[in-house]
Amino acid sequence: MTNQTGMTNNAVALANPWAVVPPLGNLDAYISAVNRLPMLTLEQEQSYARKLRDENDLEAAGKLVMSHLRLVVSVSRQYLGYGLPHGDLIQEGNIGLMKAVKRFDPDQGVRLVSYALHWIKAEIHEYILKNWRMVKVATTKAQRKLFFNLRSMKQRFKSDDAAADAGTHRETLNAEQIDAMAEQLNVKRSEVIEMETRLSGGDVMLDPAPSDDGEQAFGPIAYLTDTNHEPTAVIESRQRDTMATDGIATALGTLDDRSRRIVEERWLKVNDDNSGGMTLHDLADEYGVSAERIRQIEVAAMKKMKKALAAYA
Repeated sequence: MTNQTGMTNNAVALANPWAVVPPLGNLDAYISAVNRLPMLTLEQEQSYARKLRDENDLEAAGKLVMSHLRLVVSVSRQYLGYGLPHGDLIQEGNIGLMKAVKRFDPDQGVRLVSYALHWIKAEIHEYILKNWRMVKVATTKAQRKLFFNLRSMKQRFKSDDAAADAGTHRETLNAEQIDAMAEQLNVKRSEVIEMETRLSGGDVMLDPAPSDDGEQAFGPIAYLTDTNHEPTAVIESRQRDTMATDGIATALGTLDDRSRRIVEERWLKVNDDNSGGMTLHDLADEYGVSAERIRQIEVAAMKKMKKALAAYA
């Protein structure tokens, strides 16, 4: 039974390789699955690429993409230091891979892996620049180059310092290193300083997650302005106050004397002992009617007040 199941899975994989790749939600399973997908030979790659180009064969396109998903996983690992989810990096890299497959010309004499590498990195770079919260200034080609090379160059400078200073090194770049980096990357000295400051800053969580012991962490959000002083909250508070004073007075003015007194006794009056006003039976005895009649008058009065309040608002 096991052998039969295994043969069935292999057959499915050969017929539809997409079926063996789990969704990115389970990242470990996804990576394991794409690493098991077979690589294409040069002849297979050329054949599928020509079918896609000449016949718009989507099945051939799928096989080209599937055979290079492991490349995307490998490239995406190089960008984990920017604090973005690995799954998102892979997803963006896959978009770049699909763009590369669409534009790939098998007659150019290069393998798809070499051609796709540029598109995968370009898509991941674009995603990082748009979503990494600390840096959104890398708009020119030179600034992008600075953004993606500053970390590695700074690390190299630190290694040189350690060798020269017997194990000591600086956390920030000195003037000579800044000048060297600016010249090598063809950017202004001020741009190197600004980018290093941003990259060294790090993010601060305004509202930290609860700690392992279940206690809520105390974060900077606790120092922010009280939400009660936000403009919308202030307006809502003023509206409630107005409705509770002028609005209620206007609504009571629409009632006859008996209905008004019943509502005031039942809902608006508070005695010194916080016991409230008269009961239905007390009011029934005073007006010489049944308690049910007082309740009916009260219900009708409340409906009339609601209409008046709606018009007032």
